[in-house]
Amino acid sequence: MQLLEFEKPAAELEKEIDKLRAKAAAQNLDLSAEIATMERKLAETRTAIYENLTPWQRVQIARHTQRPFMLDYVSLAFTDFTELHGDRHIGDDASMPGGFAMIGGHKCVVLGHQKGRDTKENLKRNFGSAHPEGYRKSLRLMKIAEKFSMPVIALIDTPGAFPGIGAEERNIAEAIAFNLREMMLLKTPIIAVVLGEGGSGGALGIGVADRVVMMENAYYSVISPEGCAAILWKHRKHAPEAAEAMKLVAPDLMELKLIDDVIPEPIGGAHHDHAASANAFREHITKHLDHLCSLDTRQLLDERYEKFRKFGEWNQDSPEV
Repeated sequence: MQLLEFEKPAAELEKEIDKLRAKAAAQNLDLSAEIATMERKLAETRTAIYENLTPWQRVQIARHTQRPFMLDYVSLAFTDFTELHGDRHIGDDASMPGGFAMIGGHKCVVLGHQKGRDTKENLKRNFGSAHPEGYRKSLRLMKIAEKFSMPVIALIDTPGAFPGIGAEERNIAEAIAFNLREMMLLKTPIIAVVLGEGGSGGALGIGVADRVVMMENAYYSVISPEGCAAILWKHRKHAPEAAEAMKLVAPDLMELKLIDDVIPEPIGGAHHDHAASANAFREHITKHLDHLCSLDTRQLLDERYEKFRKFGEWNQDSPEV
């Protein structure tokens, strides 16, 4: 498994525990007391590390290749998933799968960004960066959800929409902008969940929702920390400082009232326990669905409008007389 720099103290303790267990088995020794002591120390070390993560460390966790991706959550938290393909204009986009599913007793449409874990899969999924047809497909699925009165679950995990020439030729900006408008008016509940990376308009293109939820170690931002550092400090090495200043992680965004809920992850991050992360995901999403599905359409749309109207605050001091 990919090991992050700040995880090394815990990893070294795990190795020591494994050596003690191997020694006990090979030499028929009772080392249970020593092993128990080391396990307590390991638990304390993990707690100390993961309860005091910096924004930059959370960004690194959000990008971990073993973190559960969109289709992992679909497999573990949903049932009866049936994938639908194509935008009915250009073609299908494998980086934005979606279809019908069930969660917590609710029939729904689930869609989102899908990354890959190896070169072959990343090429197929375009590293989680959707093309215009991905956003048009997602909107087509949302319209189906609206027609059959099913809620929409949008799972966000992208560094950003694909910036290639082909995407520009097929009007990626218009595809995202059109989604923003149509999602604001969609007459069915929408929940957006940032699973890992929530990068720029690529994330926002499926992020207009009645409830915006984030996994504990995800980030959601208009630009990557490296991009911000390159603009402000002229060098990517200042990415940790940029991450701190940008307020892009779940605790900061919750405090700023830009998101509605944070889904806790297991100690060590979601990549250490996919099943536990999926269970927490299901519990939180079902709670929000139960409430949103109880609202009538007019109230749902009014609350969605008010939610986005409240974003941002400004103060203007009275001019001195």
